[in-house]
Amino acid sequence: MKKYTMACAALCMGLFAASCSSSKESAYRKAYEKAKAQEQVNNEERETVTETPVVTPVVETPAVKQENTNYDNVSVRSEKLTVVDGAGLKQFSVVVGAFSVKANALGLQQQLKENGYEAQVAFNDQRNMYRVIAFTTDDKGEAVQSRNQLRATYSDAWLLFNN
Repeated sequence: MKKYTMACAALCMGLFAASCSSSKESAYRKAYEKAKAQEQVNNEERETVTETPVVTPVVETPAVKQENTNYDNVSVRSEKLTVVDGAGLKQFSVVVGAFSVKANALGLQQQLKENGYEAQVAFNDQRNMYRVIAFTTDDKGEAVQSRNQLRATYSDAWLLFNN
């Protein structure tokens, strides 16, 4: 009797499971057929409507880049320096490093030279500091532009007016 009850229970569970999956399948099939029908209707509507393309005329305007040529407000430090290693300083210089140890200044100078700069090292007697100069010129505008480019690598770069 126990075997008979177990067999009936297993049969009922099997029928229940089969009926659930077939109802899910039929529900999915109905949803799929409904979506296909809606897609067909949309496609037919698109075919009957003719669209006229809207064309916007292209107007070319030349790009005018205004360069700031007023460098009067750019801050510049003034120091009395003595060149330790280099060709000599001009009126405006871009300082990228300051060290109290000469060897450190010479190390940064070497890195700058390897990157194509004509780097120099100068000494400030009053502050007892070695300044590493990446660029020197007599034109303040050129020095400002160079400083701005060097700030991408050396964020503390600043301008020096050589007394």
